[in-house]
Amino acid sequence: MLKRPCLDAGPWDSYGGSLPFWRTKLSAADQFGPRVSPGIRFPWFALQVRGRYEVAAANYLRDMGHEHFLPVYTTRRKWSDRLKEAKTPLFPGYLFCRFDPERRLPILKAPGVIDIVGTRRQLIPVEESEIAAIQRLVASGVPNEPWPFLQVGQKVEIECGPLCGLEGVLVEFKGNRRLILSVTLLRRSVAVEVDSAIVRPQGTSIFSSKPGLRTQTQRLEASVAC
Repeated sequence: MLKRPCLDAGPWDSYGGSLPFWRTKLSAADQFGPRVSPGIRFPWFALQVRGRYEVAAANYLRDMGHEHFLPVYTTRRKWSDRLKEAKTPLFPGYLFCRFDPERRLPILKAPGVIDIVGTRRQLIPVEESEIAAIQRLVASGVPNEPWPFLQVGQKVEIECGPLCGLEGVLVEFKGNRRLILSVTLLRRSVAVEVDSAIVRPQGTSIFSSKPGLRTQTQRLEASVAC
């Protein structure tokens, strides 16, 4: 007896019989795509990955539909007879991703991913403000570089320019001042060179007359620089 053809599209052949598994295999995005309800935004988490697997893991997460962030900076390397520019991760061995911590198994299956940063009992999200500051730094195009982690020091705020409003720790290195942005969870930092005339102590006004703050001349220089 002949089987009547099946009109519904799905995991069946034209006669209603089931197809073998290899014919119905879904893509990574179809199988493990994030089930996110409208309006829900999961926190950022840091993923520890094997060396030189940062880009592969980021591409995999992108194909799965996850919001991810792999900050890079430009380095100059000598190749035999010439210098060549290359993009290098700001935090080697790490990248950031938003996802539901209750559905983290697909994240751990990304190529090169070793673990999700946290304690033995729970995952620890990265501060939104820290991610936002580094995203803004990378988007600005201002030269930056990795820096030893800093937790103490004078906190300042940039007053103008493409990084206006960013807050960080001001340090001096080889006669140049740098603003340090940190990811506390990873104990890693990023340095960007700034003009001391366009920064002020955090939480103060540029027109404050308290001792130790900038003079009127310095404020004038800041306005001209902007």
